[in-house]
Amino acid sequence: MLSLDLRSLIIMSGIMSLMMAVVLAFMRMGYPRSIRGLGLWAGAPALVALSTLMFAGRGALPDAISILGANLMLLSGIALYYFGAERFYGRPISWRLWGGVLLALVPLLGWYTLVEPDYNVRVLLVSLTWAAMMLSLAWLIWRQGRAVFSTRFAVVLAVMHGGVLLLRFVSAWMPLPEEGLLTPTSIQTLYVAVNAFMTLALSVALILMAGDRLREEFEQLAARDALTNVLTRRAFLAACEQELARCRRYGRSMALLLLDIDHFKAVNDTYGHQTGDRVLVDFVGRIQSLLRQPDLLARFGGEEFVVLLPETKQDEAVAVAERILAEVAAPHDGVPAITVSIGVATNRPDEMALDTVLARADKALYKAKAEGRNRVEVA
Repeated sequence: MLSLDLRSLIIMSGIMSLMMAVVLAFMRMGYPRSIRGLGLWAGAPALVALSTLMFAGRGALPDAISILGANLMLLSGIALYYFGAERFYGRPISWRLWGGVLLALVPLLGWYTLVEPDYNVRVLLVSLTWAAMMLSLAWLIWRQGRAVFSTRFAVVLAVMHGGVLLLRFVSAWMPLPEEGLLTPTSIQTLYVAVNAFMTLALSVALILMAGDRLREEFEQLAARDALTNVLTRRAFLAACEQELARCRRYGRSMALLLLDIDHFKAVNDTYGHQTGDRVLVDFVGRIQSLLRQPDLLARFGGEEFVVLLPETKQDEAVAVAERILAEVAAPHDGVPAITVSIGVATNRPDEMALDTVLARADKALYKAKAEGRNRVEVA
């Protein structure tokens, strides 16, 4: 390790950071706008890469650029990682906090660069600030992120990096003779290599976090009807299977309400499909106002909807259906008047398949239609 050329190592770390910046920038252009923070995350390794070029120019560039400017550029890039995480989680960005910290460092780093040059004091200032940023980032992701691999990976990396930086802070109190950024000591080589690796790994963790968020959004889209935002048939059936299994295991009751808007085709033919869409959205809103938090509502297709009522017996389910019937028939401004027919079915101890319960609810619905519509029937 001692034979490594630190200048080359710094340049290589900059190239890797630049590659991460490009990847994140393309993700920013290709991902939905709802996944926020990617632009700031792309800017972070870009600034880090620029700082490495400035560091690598030590001796060829003025100290104001290769020391003062490079350190401020590096810390600005690390701050962008934190700002990006805040935006990713929908939190206000703490520009003033970390911006104030960086502004406070300018005269201190300037003094110990241009007036009274002292490498170890600069290491103390930069490593402590960098460690504070990384540990703050770890805390933010730990509190705001979901318990999945990508967030845990990011937290572990940020904590480990913060710990390394704190160790470097401690080691700066015991300087070696003539130590400097490019002095090939074991501590300095390890410090540069670990910082390069951790910064690269952090970018990878953030990419994984963004990928998880994208997957969650796709799952959400697949589970929700695009017009009414209620569950799709597939997502609803999966939830019903789980509830029916729980009912069999513990001897509980559940009810299904199958609802079909009466003469909905006439609404579309008379008022147009846009008005028909408004009727569906209004219909869903009325039903949801009557349901409990554990109850589930789904669109089965067209104007047909279904409600799952956990922990509900038949008489209770009929009462809910009657309330829905009255609420839907009540006049609402801005949409044509409609009615609904409802079929009710509850699980039975001898029924092992969800399809059996759904078939009985469907049979009850057809009976409600045959008996004149705008009514509730039980099967």
